[in-house]
Amino acid sequence: MRHSGSLGPIALLLGLELALCRGQATSQYCGPQGQAERLHFTRLGKGRWLDLQARPPGSLDPLYRMVRGFLDMVQLNPFPEGLVRVALNEPSSVRTSDVVRYEAGYVVCAVIAGLFLLIVPTVGFCFCCCRCRRRCGGRVKVEHKSMACERGSLMTFLLLITLLLLTGVICAFITNQKTHDEVGPGVRAVPGVLNSLQGLVSDVPQELKAVAEQFSIPQNRVLEELDAVGVNLGSTIHTQLRGTVYPMLATLQRLGQDLQVSLDHLQLLNSSTGYLQTQQEPLVSSLQDHRHKLLSLLQDGQCQGCASALSHIQLLELGANFSQVPSVKSVLQKLKSVPEANFSNMVQKDNSTFNTLPVLTAMETANIVQELKEEVAQIPEEVRTLSEGFPGSEAADRWRQALAQAENSSRPYLRMIQRYERYRWIAGYVLSSVILLVVICNLLGLSLGLWGISAREDSSHTEAKGEAGAQFLMAGVGLSFLFSGPFIILIFATFLLGGNVQTLVCRSWENQELYQFADTPGNLPPSMNLSHLLGLKKDISIPSAYQQCKEGAALWKVLQLNGSYDPEKHLDINKYTAKLREQVESFNIDMKDLDLLNEAAKRDLEAFRSSGIEKIDYPSFLTQIQKPVVKVDILKLVKELEKLSQAQTESALGQQLKQEAQALQSLFQEKILPRQTHVVTLNQSVHALSASASNLQLVVSETLVNVSSLKTELPIRAHWILKNESECFLNREMAYFIQYVNWAREMVTEHIATCQPLSGALDNGRVILCDLIANPWNAFWFCLAWCTFLLIPSIIFAIKTTKHFRPIRKRLSSTSSEETQLFHIPRVTSLKL
Repeated sequence: MRHSGSLGPIALLLGLELALCRGQATSQYCGPQGQAERLHFTRLGKGRWLDLQARPPGSLDPLYRMVRGFLDMVQLNPFPEGLVRVALNEPSSVRTSDVVRYEAGYVVCAVIAGLFLLIVPTVGFCFCCCRCRRRCGGRVKVEHKSMACERGSLMTFLLLITLLLLTGVICAFITNQKTHDEVGPGVRAVPGVLNSLQGLVSDVPQELKAVAEQFSIPQNRVLEELDAVGVNLGSTIHTQLRGTVYPMLATLQRLGQDLQVSLDHLQLLNSSTGYLQTQQEPLVSSLQDHRHKLLSLLQDGQCQGCASALSHIQLLELGANFSQVPSVKSVLQKLKSVPEANFSNMVQKDNSTFNTLPVLTAMETANIVQELKEEVAQIPEEVRTLSEGFPGSEAADRWRQALAQAENSSRPYLRMIQRYERYRWIAGYVLSSVILLVVICNLLGLSLGLWGISAREDSSHTEAKGEAGAQFLMAGVGLSFLFSGPFIILIFATFLLGGNVQTLVCRSWENQELYQFADTPGNLPPSMNLSHLLGLKKDISIPSAYQQCKEGAALWKVLQLNGSYDPEKHLDINKYTAKLREQVESFNIDMKDLDLLNEAAKRDLEAFRSSGIEKIDYPSFLTQIQKPVVKVDILKLVKELEKLSQAQTESALGQQLKQEAQALQSLFQEKILPRQTHVVTLNQSVHALSASASNLQLVVSETLVNVSSLKTELPIRAHWILKNESECFLNREMAYFIQYVNWAREMVTEHIATCQPLSGALDNGRVILCDLIANPWNAFWFCLAWCTFLLIPSIIFAIKTTKHFRPIRKRLSSTSSEETQLFHIPRVTSLKL
């Protein structure tokens, strides 16, 4: 019965579809077979095509913006066009004053770094000598009132500075590792970029020839489909009709199953009801006997604790009365000959008949297929000459040689960059670890010192904790002085390189000043004339060429080729397709009638429709089913009687109660439990029949009507589908050639004969150098400088705080004479006699 709920909507949809058949006959509709599949062509030009790089946004972006802002303040001068021109053309003529004037901000930073390198280690050396003579960093000699406030302030400032150091060193570790991770891939990408650009022009004719060769893909696909066009057309007819025929066959299949299931449930209902009615009287008699016996035992005066069980014994009687349910024998009598037909065999036979349509269509289309194959086998002349029409370039060989030379000469420098980057990474990691060690010393010193101060109130305090805290703080001071020189040297070296890369290269590269500089005559040496090396047209500047290439301009629009080139002229195949369309002819097919519903099955459906199964009084069954077989829980009553038998002092009474409990247990197993099983079976059958009977009657009536209509409509629809699919087939084959034309146009203009890889290489170079390498590089020295200059206040506050952690020689001192007199103890002196 699980299918009957879905039969109604299916039958309604079938009726609606049949009603729309005549409307479809006047309009063209191509089903799934009318849609051309996507052809897979070999992607060309991907060997030199670069994926555009982009730096994803991250949590370090605010730090990068802060560093760039700082560098903008350091380098306020614009791009030094004159200085760079002289440096490139006549390096020996570069004046130091011009370089210093341009690098004024860096010179100021160099002076600050030099002063730091001179002063801080010198002060550290003097402090070390002073400490050796025990004249610096000692201890508080006299305790006074404001000492606690002074100590708290020093500790607070030292803690804040330590936290700032911790933040800076964490950022330094992150940016140092990020720089190391980006430099390696960035350097390794340079040879690949140069290699991909070598064949930008010279490889175009060869790749255009490969485009022309791939015309065989749609050609072979069309020839392949022509080999099976008859079967495919017949399958299309079959496919479009199966949306009507298969649901009807499935409906008949499910309807036959539902008829059998309903009949089985009806027979179970009848047998279960008969069993319950015949076994009802013996059960009533047994329950009455046990109730009388138990009442007499429990009402005995010697029965102890039996009053609570009397109410349960009163309910020891029959609950459900199945003698009140109606009989279904009259309905069974009307269905005694059902099922007369085998619905499964009937549907299988109709399905086999329907599936012969592709074979019949294939036999009637053999002549037209041969004519179409002769036309498709020819290749258009325009496609064959696709590569021959592309003009050559005089700059192609020169460009390839220049890029190959640049690639070979760059490899030693790239290996050197990787080697020095590793040294920088190790030095940065070591110095960042030193700063982290200073932070740890400060935190340990503060913790131990504070612990020692809080323990001074204890008379047994030994000042060991405070002394240990002071030692940790002095260790941090020593590390700060010792490594201040390497800190400032690494910071200035990376700052000078990374800062100039950002301000001199990246800033001018981003606003395209570099392209303007390269395009201005005289700025570059003759050997570095980019317009000549790239073979640009004379009326196109480098910035304009970059912009056009970025927008996907073709090579012949930017480069100076030997002639023009029009790919649309070579991709015009209208003459070729027009000949194929002339071969469209109409097909004819004889649609055999399908015997969807034989007479025996029809009699079964009509017998079920008139059986009256939906008129059975199911609520009467449900009313009795919902009642319990016995009003009291027999098993609980048995347990209760067993407990009562054990609680009796009169052994005879206890034995009788135990026997009654055993008798009730036997009654439950022999009569009540089987009765409950039949009630469950009856409940399932009643619910199944009550839920499906009315709907199944409606589905049977609708199915009889729809089968009759479908037998009339199928030949009409088959003729329309065949006519429609004849045109759809040719349109589908034309779509394969259109796919080729669109793909070839895209390959030629966007992947093969396009200068977009050139602009992509420039953009990738800027992203790799400026965004992926320079940003974390500059952020690293910025964080390291942040920590290095914070070491100065850290040293000062650590030294001052150390004095408060060491033992105090005199615990209290006050300038008040009254307090002095109050606690004054006079000195003992000798008396002269």
